[in-house]
Amino acid sequence: MTRLFTEIPFRMVSWANLFLLCVTVSVFLLLVKLGVWQYQKGEQKSLWQASLVQRQNAAPLNLAQLLAQTPQDELTGFNLSVQAQPVPVPILLLDNQVYQGQVGYLAMQVFEISQGSLSGLEGHQGDDTPAWILVELGFIGANKDRRILPKITPLPQRSEAYQLTGRVYQKQINPMSDELYAETGDPLRFQNLNLPALEQLLALKLVPVVLQAKDISALPQPWQPVPMPAKKHFGYALQWFTMASVFALMLLWLVYKRLKKQQ
Repeated sequence: MTRLFTEIPFRMVSWANLFLLCVTVSVFLLLVKLGVWQYQKGEQKSLWQASLVQRQNAAPLNLAQLLAQTPQDELTGFNLSVQAQPVPVPILLLDNQVYQGQVGYLAMQVFEISQGSLSGLEGHQGDDTPAWILVELGFIGANKDRRILPKITPLPQRSEAYQLTGRVYQKQINPMSDELYAETGDPLRFQNLNLPALEQLLALKLVPVVLQAKDISALPQPWQPVPMPAKKHFGYALQWFTMASVFALMLLWLVYKRLKKQQ
């Protein structure tokens, strides 16, 4: 009996079996790796969501305090308060937005920040001072005919500057397509919130965020700073780990049946 069990593995070994074994182990490791990756993403999102809650519950920052935060590409969720006036620049329409099942745009208007709100920016000089900011007016639905753009009345200039208070956000750059793809016109439609490209197009130095100001427009203002919440990542991780477990059990069962047959 001992001789039988020692000889069976050698009789079973062949190039085909070895290839099948390598593929099987690779698939199992891939499933486990995908589960670990989703679990780690879930933990990162949990920390990010907790940080967003803290930022949204904190008092509004002034512009100098906001720009002092590091890193500069993680400013989403902070509250900001500035005084600013709209400038005669066309309304901007960020394309391919969805709100409550409707496809449309995020309408934005350019504001010039008042000198009082620029105090404390000693680190910026001359043309490097971000003296303009994009203010989100809200979501507006698109026409079925893409050639027809929605008409939006911009906020007018007035004798006293607007006191703008609200949360700020930065859109994540899509590595597959981060070009601005702006279409000239009024309003001006563009495809990606690429602020450096918008700066070049408008010839204005912009604050590196969009301000979603409160009580400034009747349009709805969607807020989804986390495209996929942590619980979804944990759910996907559980699915991958379950698939790996089922795959491993099936493999063990097949090996057991084959060994029993060889006996």
